[in-house]
Amino acid sequence: MRQFISLILFLMLIMPFKAGAEEIIKKGESLNMERCIEIALKRQPAIIASMNTANASQSRIGQAKANYYPQIDWTSSASRTSVGSRRSFGFQTVSVIFNSYSTGASLNQNIYDFGKTAAQVKIQSLNYDSSLSDLENTSEQIIFNVKQTYYGVLQTKRSRDVSAETVKQFEQHLEQAKGFYTVGTKPKFDVTKAEVDLSNAKLNLITAENARRIAVANLNNAMGIPEAPEYIIEDNLSFKKYEVIFENAIERAYKNRPDLKSIIVKKQAAESSIELAKKGYYPVLTGTAGYDYAGNAFPIQKGWNIGATFSFPVFNGFLTKYQVEEAKANLNVLSANEELLRQGVFLEVQQAYLNLKNAGDRIPTAELGVKQAQENFEIANGRYTAGVGNPIEVTDAEVLLANAKLSYIQALYDYKVAQASLEKAMGLR
Repeated sequence: MRQFISLILFLMLIMPFKAGAEEIIKKGESLNMERCIEIALKRQPAIIASMNTANASQSRIGQAKANYYPQIDWTSSASRTSVGSRRSFGFQTVSVIFNSYSTGASLNQNIYDFGKTAAQVKIQSLNYDSSLSDLENTSEQIIFNVKQTYYGVLQTKRSRDVSAETVKQFEQHLEQAKGFYTVGTKPKFDVTKAEVDLSNAKLNLITAENARRIAVANLNNAMGIPEAPEYIIEDNLSFKKYEVIFENAIERAYKNRPDLKSIIVKKQAAESSIELAKKGYYPVLTGTAGYDYAGNAFPIQKGWNIGATFSFPVFNGFLTKYQVEEAKANLNVLSANEELLRQGVFLEVQQAYLNLKNAGDRIPTAELGVKQAQENFEIANGRYTAGVGNPIEVTDAEVLLANAKLSYIQALYDYKVAQASLEKAMGLR
C-alpha cells in the first residue's frame, strides 16, 4: 500500500494540480485506459482531499509525540499600581505608586504518565494507517469509475456506429424502392415506408450520438477534467475470458480490501483508546524549572526554581469510568460495522461474479445472433432486390440486425464492467 501511495505522490509532483486541461490532454490525442487512470489519480478532487486527510492524520502523530519533549515558555510583564489619596482624621494621605517588573523562562517536562503519551501516539499512528487505507479505497473507486465510463464511451461509440450503418442501409433500401416504383414494379407504399424507416433510423442516430457525448462527459468527470478537449480513446471492448473461482475471489477480497483493512485498524485504535481511558486512574509526574528576573525597580533581581509535581486523581466525578465505557461502546460499534462490511464485501463479490458469468454466457449467443441476423438480412434484402420480397421483410431484418449488434455490444460492455467490478470487489488494482 505504501508503494501505491508513493505512486500517487509522484504523479502529483510531475503533474501540477492547477495545470489546465489542454496541458494534460492535447486536442486529438489518443488515450488508453492506463493513461486515463493516471490522469484521474492526479486530477480527481476526491484523491486530493483523501491525500490531505492522510497528511492531517500524520501530523496528529507529531502532536501526540509533543508530550515527550520539554515545554518551554518565556514570559515578560510590567505593571504599575497606584494607591489613591484619602482623608483620615482630617489629614490628607499621599498616593503611593508601585511598579513591578518580571521576565523569565519556565520549563515543564513530563517525567512519567504511566504510558498515556505512548498510548496517544499509538492511537494516532493507527489512525494514520487507517487514513492510508481510506486513501487506497478512494483510489480504487476512482479507478473503477474511470474503467466503467471508459467502457461506456466505447459502448456508445459502437452503438452510434451501428445506428449510422443502419441509416446507410435504409438509404440504400429507399433508393431501391424508388427505383422499383419508377419502373412500376413496386407500389408507392414501398417508397413511403422506406422514407419513414429512414427517418426513424436518423432519429436513433441522433439519440445514439447524444448518448456518446454524455458518455464522454462522464469519462471527463471521472478523470477530473470536465473541460477536456476532444480526444480519441483506444477501443479495447473485446472479449477475453477472465478466469476466477468464487471461493478464491472471496478470500482475496477479505485479504486485500482497503476499506476492510481500514476498519480493522480503527478497531485496534479503539482497543488502544480503552487502555488510554483506563490510564486516567493513574498519577502523572511532571518536572518544572524556571529562571527569572523580577522586582519593583531596576536593576531587578534574578532567581530560579526547580521542582517536581506529582498529581494523583483521587476523585473526578466518575469521569474516567464513563470515558472507559464510551471507549468500549465505540469498539463494539466498530466490531458491528466490520461484520456489516464483511457481509457487504461478500455480496459485492457475489454480484460481480454472477454478473461476469452472465455476461460471459451471453457473449457467444449474442455473437451468433449477429451472424444469424446478418444472414437473415442478406436473404430478405436479396429477395426484395429480386422483386419477390416485400418491404416489411427488409425492415424487420434491418431492425433485427441492428438489435442483434446492439445486444452483442451490450454483452461486451457488461462483461468488461463486471470484470472491473469484481476486481474492485476483490481489492485488486
